[in-house]
Amino acid sequence: MAFADAVERLLVAEGGYTNDPDDRGGETNYGISKRSYPDLDIKSLTRVQAIEIYRRDWWDKYGYDRLSYESLGDKVFSLAVNMGATWAHTLLQAALKDLGVDLEVDGRFGPETVQKANTYRHPDVLVMVMKCGVVAYYRSLRQPRFLAGWVRRAMA
Repeated sequence: MAFADAVERLLVAEGGYTNDPDDRGGETNYGISKRSYPDLDIKSLTRVQAIEIYRRDWWDKYGYDRLSYESLGDKVFSLAVNMGATWAHTLLQAALKDLGVDLEVDGRFGPETVQKANTYRHPDVLVMVMKCGVVAYYRSLRQPRFLAGWVRRAMA
């Protein structure tokens, strides 16, 4: 899976600058939040800087290029950015387990998780089951104002 393609799709989903007082994510630009990067001037963040952050702190750190199925890799990467890596990895593992794969659900994106995701024989079903878990997670946040957008993103 190629970072350039995945980050382009991610940037479309994340959009530009927002600072909605009702959004627990707070001030955000290109999906990069002030809460996660307190020393960064979020409003002045450039697209190129956001891409560098995504490569360094997400793509390379977790090794999402190890996922061979593009749709699954895109979903895990996007969710890691949106809800945190541990939650995204947990949702992937839970989906695999729901589908009968023997795997510990520990939130780590290690070699066993990658291998079992890459060898699951119905990757499209794996993505669908993961999306169902994502919707349940978003519903648990109890922020109805944002739920429709989150669900659209989850199902994309």
